[in-house]
Amino acid sequence: MALLEVSDIYLKEGDLSVLKGAGFTQRQFQKIAVSGESGSGKSSLLKVIAGLAQPESGYVLFEGKKVKGPYERLIAGEPGIAYLSQYYELRNKYRVEEVLEYANELPGQEASSLFKLCRISHLLKRWTSELSGGEKQRIALARLLISAPRLLLLDEPFSNLDPIHKHILKKVVGDISEKLQITCLLVSHDPADTLSWADEILVMKSGKIIQRGTPENIYRHPVDAYTAGLFGKFNMLNAATVKQFRRSGEGCGESGESQESLDPEENNQEIFIRPEQFRLSLNEKEGVPGVVSKVLFQGSASELEINLGDSRITAKAANNRFVNGQTLYVSLSG
Repeated sequence: MALLEVSDIYLKEGDLSVLKGAGFTQRQFQKIAVSGESGSGKSSLLKVIAGLAQPESGYVLFEGKKVKGPYERLIAGEPGIAYLSQYYELRNKYRVEEVLEYANELPGQEASSLFKLCRISHLLKRWTSELSGGEKQRIALARLLISAPRLLLLDEPFSNLDPIHKHILKKVVGDISEKLQITCLLVSHDPADTLSWADEILVMKSGKIIQRGTPENIYRHPVDAYTAGLFGKFNMLNAATVKQFRRSGEGCGESGESQESLDPEENNQEIFIRPEQFRLSLNEKEGVPGVVSKVLFQGSASELEINLGDSRITAKAANNRFVNGQTLYVSLSG
């Protein structure tokens, strides 16, 4: 039995339909991320799951029992499900330890271990007015976790955080899944937050889930340009061009995706190619000729814009040996 079952959810906010038949299941301890552009319905979906928004139709089952919406409860929210909004709040004029004490349901040692996991042990004596945004976010998360939830919903937890606090919170979220054995469902628009963390990704568009799969499958085989764009830059090529690149790359000794994994061209579909899927060479026998029109330095790699006659592609080079105006030869790896 699934821990969470979301079935055919429809939701309106005013006259606007924000969810249009959304549904999925989640196993215990499975990490699922929900991605999509702003307004796609991600946060609304989490609120319905948490029992904080009342759907027009459809249902949510948590541990086999129906989640009741705010019209069905005196106090909104489903026991066992914790929801961390991106608009979290902490009480003013309180010490951190006081804020946590009001919600604490754990014995002293377990609570101390949780505070350590959330990287807030050194903050307990501080006033909430003395905290940074990242520190407040971790304390708000700890306040939810001391109620011992079985499902944790995280709504854009890394938004508006500086790189240092974002890195810390990412480690905390990873530890929650592994050490506390709490099932997590995370919403984010940033591929860096989801691709390395999730077991599966749900892609939302206009209130619907349009693709579900492993991070690698979503990244390599998006169903459309919208999905491809959510997870980074891409090239959309026709079948004839892809065949040309493949023929040029034969015998180069480069391993990569199998031939079968890039074979929708028999249906004459457009094919999405990520910049790093191109193989770049200075050997004229190893690719289609092109001229570098722009080089963007990115630290460990460079992003190149390459003119191929009347077309242009974006490719990624693992080294920085290419320069503007240089002729090189392009093929597809594998």
